[in-house]
Amino acid sequence: MIRVGIVDDDALVRAGLQAILSSAEDIEVVGEADDGAGVPELVQRHRPDVVVMDIRMPQVDGIEATRRLVSDSDASRSDGGGSGEDRPPTRVLVLTTFQLDEHVFAAIEAGASGFLLKDTPPRELIEAVRVVADGDAMLSPAHTRALIERFADSGRDHRRTTARSLLESLSPREHEIAVAVAEGLSNAEIGARLFCSEATVKTHLTRVFAKLQDTNRVRLALLVHDARP
Repeated sequence: MIRVGIVDDDALVRAGLQAILSSAEDIEVVGEADDGAGVPELVQRHRPDVVVMDIRMPQVDGIEATRRLVSDSDASRSDGGGSGEDRPPTRVLVLTTFQLDEHVFAAIEAGASGFLLKDTPPRELIEAVRVVADGDAMLSPAHTRALIERFADSGRDHRRTTARSLLESLSPREHEIAVAVAEGLSNAEIGARLFCSEATVKTHLTRVFAKLQDTNRVRLALLVHDARP
């Protein structure tokens, strides 16, 4: 079962999300919070695999709540983790009203695994939760391209130099996989392209993220784009 937490200040939205997600046989909604301030308790008490997070909330917004969650998760893994050390980190799927709200990019930078519009069809929402829980492709190719096109223009020269320096640490195969991630391919699609198993792709990605000191596919996609001529 995929354990999901819902964080939104609108009770009606929370109820709708719970109804949609609970309709899937492999998803269990284990807890809710009406503000980002409640995320630490939600995660500590219920240990969700995925938190579906609103961006705009009155006390602690979704960006700051995501940043804190990811930071706490990284610190826990560095310290050896406690009782939940064998569990993968809780991933964040951001909900937004606008397709390219500037806050979405900030949420991705904070460590969110992807984003969806609030009017996303129920079937797509369920599938997105499954994808994020599996650590697979976190944005559609169209959304990845849109983010890159909108936010990749400022400071291009500096980012290109930095990105190329970081990517030099990757092996040729790791670089191929990083490029495929930037194209929006899932692990299964990357494996088919490179004639290797999905498990092998995941192993390479783990090494890529370790070398880049990151665990976010979207930021990896942006990094690859920045490195291009």
